[in-house]
Amino acid sequence: MSLKQIAAIAGASVSTVSRVLNNTSSSCASKELQDKIWAAAREIGYQPNQAARALKKGSGETVKLPRIAVVMARVTAEEDPFFSELFRSLETELLKQGAVIDDMVHAEDICQKKLSSANGILIMGRCSHTLLSQILLQNKNIAGIWRNTMDFDIDEVVCDGRKAAELAMNHLLSLGHQKIAYIGDCSYESRYVGYCNVLFQNKIPMDYNLIKQTNQTKDETDAVFEELFLAKQAGKADFSAIFCANDNTAIRVLELLGRQKASVRRSVSVISIDDIADAQNTKPYLTTIHIPHREMAHMAVMLLLDRIAKGHVSPVRIEFPCRIVYRDSCYPYQNRNTL
Repeated sequence: MSLKQIAAIAGASVSTVSRVLNNTSSSCASKELQDKIWAAAREIGYQPNQAARALKKGSGETVKLPRIAVVMARVTAEEDPFFSELFRSLETELLKQGAVIDDMVHAEDICQKKLSSANGILIMGRCSHTLLSQILLQNKNIAGIWRNTMDFDIDEVVCDGRKAAELAMNHLLSLGHQKIAYIGDCSYESRYVGYCNVLFQNKIPMDYNLIKQTNQTKDETDAVFEELFLAKQAGKADFSAIFCANDNTAIRVLELLGRQKASVRRSVSVISIDDIADAQNTKPYLTTIHIPHREMAHMAVMLLLDRIAKGHVSPVRIEFPCRIVYRDSCYPYQNRNTL
């Protein structure tokens, strides 16, 4: 179980494999190569040298490494870049702590999987009561890691989406924007609640023509962007800023804005939530709310391992603060119609 084996499987150098597994830098290899390296590491059950040496204790006594199953509650990591980065942080942290990923399970496959073979379960993404009940039937050692508190009777690590949305909206207000469009999930979604709260607190009337429900796919983002701008051109809607529920949506909005004339591009501010790596590769660079996924992953793993070791019994909830990352996609309000 060596770096050389992983390098051979992934088609990479040993030094690149080492940098990826030790999370030296997110830019040390392409995403595709990083995915291959991590897949190879899971395939051979790789553990760092210090963990491998710990497998032997005394005269041949074997020390079993904790085996952790990861449940993707809402989406696959490939569908949402934030959860992809979060999952990678979990892999890195589990490796650092000498634990092994037993399985990665999607919500729809729970009934077909035997989660009782794992020592503990990490749940990523908003989890329903039904899904949690199915997991609890098989395993009681659970930690959830998601954007918003679920108020379940389990350990959870969160970064409040409502507070993140309020931070984003208040930044737009500080720049003079009053007519702010929203693109994202509106169903029981704390980011949408945060958007509404700020409008209410500042006595700004709700304009439902500016609120676009979407599952945040590329096609849906394209469709609602076109709706917004056609309505603006027809005088049926007016906005100077767009708040997107996540970076993935905002990045596509910036791409679509980039096809407009310069005066239009500069007349619409865009802000979102997550601070994924690609937020620094947009034009202009995306202003966003940073969700500390590395720290959240570290704490979720530590909580779960402590629960497995019976270090605590009562549920623990840890909330990480968010912060704004000021970049170039938000401008002071200009009182003119450029469309």
